[in-house]
Amino acid sequence: MHLHILGICGTFMGSLAILARELGYKVTGSDANVYPPMSTQLKEQGIAITQGFDPDQLEPAPDLVIVGNAMSRGNPAVEYVLNKGIPYTSGPQWLAEHVLKDKWVMAVSGTHGKTTTTSMLAQILDYAKMAPGFLVGGVPENFGISARLGETPFFVIEADEYDSAFFDKRSKFVHYHPRTLIMNNLEFDHADIFPDLAAIQRQFHHLVRTVPSEGLIVYSDCEPLKGVLEQGCWTPTQAIQAGAIKSAESGKGRWSTQMLREDGSRFKVLLNDEAVAEVNWSLSGQHNVANAVAAIAAARHVGVTPEIAAQGLAEFRNVKRRMELRGEVDGVKVYDDFAHHPTAINTTLDGAKAQLALDPHLQEGEGRIIAVIEPRSNTMRLGTLQAQLIDCTQHADEAFWYQPPGLDWNLGSVVANAPVPSELVGDLEHLIVRLVEVSRPGDRIVVMSNGGFGGIHQKLLDALACKP
Repeated sequence: MHLHILGICGTFMGSLAILARELGYKVTGSDANVYPPMSTQLKEQGIAITQGFDPDQLEPAPDLVIVGNAMSRGNPAVEYVLNKGIPYTSGPQWLAEHVLKDKWVMAVSGTHGKTTTTSMLAQILDYAKMAPGFLVGGVPENFGISARLGETPFFVIEADEYDSAFFDKRSKFVHYHPRTLIMNNLEFDHADIFPDLAAIQRQFHHLVRTVPSEGLIVYSDCEPLKGVLEQGCWTPTQAIQAGAIKSAESGKGRWSTQMLREDGSRFKVLLNDEAVAEVNWSLSGQHNVANAVAAIAAARHVGVTPEIAAQGLAEFRNVKRRMELRGEVDGVKVYDDFAHHPTAINTTLDGAKAQLALDPHLQEGEGRIIAVIEPRSNTMRLGTLQAQLIDCTQHADEAFWYQPPGLDWNLGSVVANAPVPSELVGDLEHLIVRLVEVSRPGDRIVVMSNGGFGGIHQKLLDALACKP
């Protein structure tokens, strides 16, 4: 059977393509924007990709077209599929019917940290010899691939609240029917499809309604998620508070942490105020600590002890494009990070700053965090969260904002009111020149974008290598 995927280079659709290929289907696909790591991964899997959406790619007609949620009416390939009556479905629907059916689904949802937490949970189960299947919206370094079917009934999936397709405006995650559900956090995002936070909470409540009464919901003890559960919950819950427990209900599992190192690279995990594990790993940042505890709690639901889970996390390597070190030249390190929401930018820089402060190779006063940000997501392009962007670089020493073509608003006000020295640049080559000029040994340049950013990472490393 031949499947053709429209929008195949998205992190979800690319992962789905790998699962379909593993199931024995012939898989092809097309996309308008093709860049690593997904394009590289698909090429390694032998999956043919067509650039663009010319209808010729659908001749001869495939048996089924899987339509990515980035596709809309008016797209030439979409119109051809409809006019010719070629069978089509959404990615989440196909996944539910062909992969997740009869699986113990462990879903990871939330505004931030889904990809990292999904990867952590898959790593824990794999370390515990449970050989899970998984679908991650990125490429976990521990596995070198974003999806696999697995050898057991357990399947770990990143559960996105974005819509399923132009013909199915429900969130992707309502198709997954998890038995174990993590809800990491919840903030307003995706302003292109959600009018307000309440609309997103409704979608999360639709997800909660699908979790069986013999399942488990692990949730961050924050007001938006408590509001979701107050709409109705028929499943046991366990609350996580990164630090002291504030308001988790008595009689339920209560998870918290005790920091043993300020940067979060070593901490104790507590269940109902009793220490059950200690994590000593290579990651940093309070956000990653919270992600880890959520993964430990979910893994416990399928029989993995917190102690074994902590051992698995000690060997955890983060996902590509999550503070991924792309290279170092003359003491200047260049990182690639996927952060594209004000909160994610803030927590990423906070973790980077804390880690920098504990670097034994730096003398006092050496080393700075230089943030380089491209506001590229749909929400950022609309300017909905521009007020929150003003303070999101507070943990950097200096920030450079890139004004990409097509941005619907000017970043000038963000730069003018920023808490750290900031600069607005509209030309990529000039941005690289400025970064080379200001950088010095010990600096960490953190490049943040959810796109390819014009290949800035390697271009910057090449330019640093030529610095006199």
